[in-house]
Amino acid sequence: MNAWRTATTDLAHCVRFYSRLPVPALPFEHDAHAPPSFPRLLRMIPVAGLVLGLLPAAVMGLALLVDLGPWLAATLSVAAMVLTTGALHEDGLADTADSVGGTTREKRLEIMRDSRIGSFGASALFLSLALRIGALTALAMRIDGGAVLAAIFITASLSRTAGLMPLVFLPPARLDGMSQAVGQPARKTFWQAGGIAILLAVVLGAFSGLPAAGIALMLLLSGLAGLALTRFAERHLGGQTGDIAGAAQQAAEVAALIGLLTVL
Repeated sequence: MNAWRTATTDLAHCVRFYSRLPVPALPFEHDAHAPPSFPRLLRMIPVAGLVLGLLPAAVMGLALLVDLGPWLAATLSVAAMVLTTGALHEDGLADTADSVGGTTREKRLEIMRDSRIGSFGASALFLSLALRIGALTALAMRIDGGAVLAAIFITASLSRTAGLMPLVFLPPARLDGMSQAVGQPARKTFWQAGGIAILLAVVLGAFSGLPAAGIALMLLLSGLAGLALTRFAERHLGGQTGDIAGAAQQAAEVAALIGLLTVL
């Protein structure tokens, strides 16, 4: 029972952190509004990704059911995800892209903290949204609706797990940022979270009839995207920030969807 309570509490904290969903305080929670402790919560993040995928999947399924067409269904689904997360990851992507214009590490960190969006950030946001909508549209034209919904759930889980890679493998780039406040997760715990994400992807893929090669490519490419952003952050900033984690999630989501499409 204690293990179940701990897992449920950790899941609630993850969903609150990653989304705008109204998660009520659980009867056995000590502090529902406490800042998340990533070293402890890490294993539940793949499961939290499934929760975040509920509204986008429901919107996609309903739009397809009433025959709105693949493109509009995909657009509404992506919009639902942005609303669910409060554009948390998109904000990180835009800030990371804008920082490319900085000539020094200090200037790049300053740019990432600026709430204004520049041309690099706007372009990155447009491309991310376009790629995700385009990929979901193509999926809806090639596979049945149930398989598309499974792909949304799998991508939501895998991409948020891959987005943890910079936080796990790099030190914080600044001492007063969010990534410093939430704590650095242990690598062992990250691999456990990765195992859970893989298991969820395989089970959902098998039940929905997605090809094994497609699931394998989703796993591989989402992981490579997370690794690429980790290496980028190491060279660009000498460490990681919450914005880098958001950018890694966005890159992993696009990579996973394209990976699945290549075998369909």
